[in-house]
Amino acid sequence: MVAELILVRHGQSLANVALPAADAKGLMEAEVSGRDAEVPLTPLGEEQARALGAWLGTLPEEQRPDVVITSPYLRARETWRVAAEASGVDFPEPTTDDRLVDRLQGDLELLTRAAITARFPDEAARRAEAGEFRYAPPGGESFADIAVRLRSFLEDLHRDHDGRRVIVVAHDAVVLMTRAVLEELDWDGVLAVEAASGYVRNASVSRFRRTGERLTLDGYNVIDHLPPA
Repeated sequence: MVAELILVRHGQSLANVALPAADAKGLMEAEVSGRDAEVPLTPLGEEQARALGAWLGTLPEEQRPDVVITSPYLRARETWRVAAEASGVDFPEPTTDDRLVDRLQGDLELLTRAAITARFPDEAARRAEAGEFRYAPPGGESFADIAVRLRSFLEDLHRDHDGRRVIVVAHDAVVLMTRAVLEELDWDGVLAVEAASGYVRNASVSRFRRTGERLTLDGYNVIDHLPPA
């Protein structure tokens, strides 16, 4: 088992800004295009990544991560690149793992709410029938699917990096569902986490430390290292 697992959500991305802005106006199109995997950070997202790096640079050497794994998506890779440069620390080279990608939205990728309603009028009813945990967009995946891939990731992580300190830079769904897997939460438990802590914030830090034969939570969705909003 790893000695410590630090989960970081990427800094603010263009989609994090453009989609809510379009939804608020009921627009069919948002000011973001292309593939979700290639959505870049905003200037604020880069600032958040530098703040993350500054925090990492203050950690004593014996507490610094010695394994770095990121989602292959651009916003996660760039968050780590900027953070590592800002830290002043010679961290190991990052690797990527496809099991750390954001929730796959399939045909709904980067669509506004208005566009989804217009193009996929049956989806709201299908989502309500399936429930949030089991609902998968057309060609996409459910939260249950994410849990399956993260269980596989964690099994390999423990086997390959026993006793090491690992930092993972990924997405809100990955952070949330990793906690669900580690704490064996059902969907009501996941909702309780969100009710207590809110959505997983950009560039937030969630830490788990080894206690006996399990990883236990030692800070969730923490943003004390970030500049005031």
